[in-house]
Amino acid sequence: MSGVSAAQDGGPVAGTTASSRSPYTLAIAADTDRSLVRGWLWLGLLALIVSGVYSILLVASRTPGINAMLPVEDFFRVALVVHVDLSVLVWFLALAGMLWSLSSRPRAPALGWLALALACAGTAMLGIAPFTGSGLPIMANYIPVLDGGMFLYGLGVLGVAAALLVLRSLIAAPALGMAFDGSDVLRFGLNASVIATAVALLAFAASLWLTPGGLDSQTYYEIAFWGGGHALQFTWTLLMLVAWLWLASEIGARIPLSPRIALLLLMLALVSVFVTPWAYLAHDVSTVEHRDLHTWAMRLGGGISIVPIGLAVVIGLVGSRRSPQPGHDALRAALIASMILFASGGIIGIFISGSNVRIPAHYHGCIVGVTLALMGLVYLLLPKLGYRTPQGRMACWQPSLYGAGQLMHIIGLVWSGGYGVQRKVAGAEQILRSKAEIAGMGLMGMGGLIAIIGGLLFVIVVWKALRAPQSVAKEGQS
Repeated sequence: MSGVSAAQDGGPVAGTTASSRSPYTLAIAADTDRSLVRGWLWLGLLALIVSGVYSILLVASRTPGINAMLPVEDFFRVALVVHVDLSVLVWFLALAGMLWSLSSRPRAPALGWLALALACAGTAMLGIAPFTGSGLPIMANYIPVLDGGMFLYGLGVLGVAAALLVLRSLIAAPALGMAFDGSDVLRFGLNASVIATAVALLAFAASLWLTPGGLDSQTYYEIAFWGGGHALQFTWTLLMLVAWLWLASEIGARIPLSPRIALLLLMLALVSVFVTPWAYLAHDVSTVEHRDLHTWAMRLGGGISIVPIGLAVVIGLVGSRRSPQPGHDALRAALIASMILFASGGIIGIFISGSNVRIPAHYHGCIVGVTLALMGLVYLLLPKLGYRTPQGRMACWQPSLYGAGQLMHIIGLVWSGGYGVQRKVAGAEQILRSKAEIAGMGLMGMGGLIAIIGGLLFVIVVWKALRAPQSVAKEGQS
């Protein structure tokens, strides 16, 4: 796909002008299998729909007053497991599959379709597992599980799908041009995210092989998913940075960052993931040293790239005028909300002490930052894939509403964490001793409900665009 001009996708990319310093945009090549791209998009959308159902139970179980009406211990933990795995693991994997398929050359298409089919099957198994009595919920970091039967089989199928997707993406990886323009930067970022995912999958395999037997379930899964879970954060970070650059350029922002510098920063984000194999060679998987090495690599590698790219995008946005192009208000809103939530999560992480709800506030902010960036990319790509451009009040307000709700959610958690409210508990276990603690968790619950509404609006906006007649969706059809 290297060297493909924007004219192949219906002319110049909207929002990119001759005056743009660094147009970080990607055109869709004429030989791209758009059906495969759309398939991954549909999977991501369906995963969000099902996760939203479970999130209602999750938020209700921690909201004072409402939680008394639920069998909270079971509902909270089961809802948390399925919600996290669908809204993070499956949603992120599906959007990664969409972007990698979009960027890939037309090689090994059968592998791509097989990966999608298995991913759909694995996701379905995860979604229905709670109704089959499938094991006790284990709140392991990164990949919580229902320890038994249908859920574990579904997780295994999803893992095989991810491996096939990575293999296909490596085989069909686009070549980069020697000029290193903005398009090459985005392609490199996507290629780097594939490599990071490959490292993560190898880490998962190594941990499952090396984790000692005879451990209790909580300890076993915590060790088994720690290394690979940390490595996956490099994947999500790289995808988010690609989204920030692409969205900013699409709406006409002049980013004061040369493509070569941007390429170097993305390269630094990738390099840190190779601390992962060192951690396995240097320390036993069950040691504190092994855990700390993964944590150190994630903190160091992410910050080096995120801060300068984020600042460059902010400067570009401040110096840009609001684009009159249809749908660009939604892109701007998604980009700004993403950056605010991710920055909030990062700042909260600096002040974490002890085991309380400040910890989920930290990673929730970061995860939602990635989610909003990917939502923006979905809005951007819909017309390029032959669907209607998301526009109108609902599309414009959805990212802001979702972001505001999530911000209220994490502020409530930070507030409550300051009073020592513990993480991963609910209902009778969630002991709230003061009005301030109740107020904090109440704010968390209200924000969560607003975020659910925002997530529902995203599904509605995208659903309407996906169901639009081809004659309506004129963008990207030439």
